[in-house]
Amino acid sequence: MKRIAIWLPIGLLAGLIVLFVFGLQNDPKRIPSVLIGKEAPKFALNTLNKDGSISQPKISSTSFNGQVWLLNVFASWCVTCQIEHKHLMEIVKMNPNLMLVGLAYKDDPPATANWLKKFGNPYSTVLIDREGLVGIDWGVYGVPETFIINNNGVIVYKNIGAIDGNFYKNEIEPFLGKANQIN
Repeated sequence: MKRIAIWLPIGLLAGLIVLFVFGLQNDPKRIPSVLIGKEAPKFALNTLNKDGSISQPKISSTSFNGQVWLLNVFASWCVTCQIEHKHLMEIVKMNPNLMLVGLAYKDDPPATANWLKKFGNPYSTVLIDREGLVGIDWGVYGVPETFIINNNGVIVYKNIGAIDGNFYKNEIEPFLGKANQIN
């Protein structure tokens, strides 16, 4: 009985240490998404005009068919979005032909327009998702999140949280190289 009393806590401690070691090796931004490898969810949303007004004709997800594009989910009220914004501006400078689509998530359109005016607008198009329903379809946990969608309309990558200065080099550029080899 004394042996069990001694070895049980030691065994539990060793088990916890093993769990922590393996758990610390996982990147918290790499939460698996059930959408990876599947067709991007369909949407039809209004876009944001430069003056903060909302366009009347809606744009649909099929508008991006045949091209590789990024969907960046952001909001003017998001502090982390401000941190990543400079990296989005750099990505557009490095590859001006890359289709970067912004999804203004649960945001007021005039606030979004003012925020983009203040920090710069890297987006080809800014979609308005005031109620967050499209974000739900895409499995958005919060802002910011960034998706890479291939030219077949399939989600190939999802980043949760702010992207960093290496995002283009490590995630987008290799994928673009593969996409160009396929075509």
